[in-house]
Amino acid sequence: MNRLKVFWSFIRGHKYIITCVIFGVIIVFLDENSFIRRMGYNREISQLQEEIEKYREEYNESTKKLNELESNPEAIEQIAREKYLMKKSNEDIYVFED
Repeated sequence: MNRLKVFWSFIRGHKYIITCVIFGVIIVFLDENSFIRRMGYNREISQLQEEIEKYREEYNESTKKLNELESNPEAIEQIAREKYLMKKSNEDIYVFED
């Protein structure tokens, strides 16, 4: 019984500190919008923004290549020769692999 009185007097004496600690634990760990989840969301947002930037660069590069192909017939021939190994009738092709 003596322990219970000591415990109760400790709680009454430090009720505001205990309440603040419990509130802090709820905010940091248990809440739906907790600090830990927010950090995870921020990390995910930054990864997605990097991915968006990568795709934007890829899109701009592809658009540039497409515009070049539409305006330059020699570019079409170059791509056909390099990528699809096409050749003229009087040429020989040698393919080197690393």
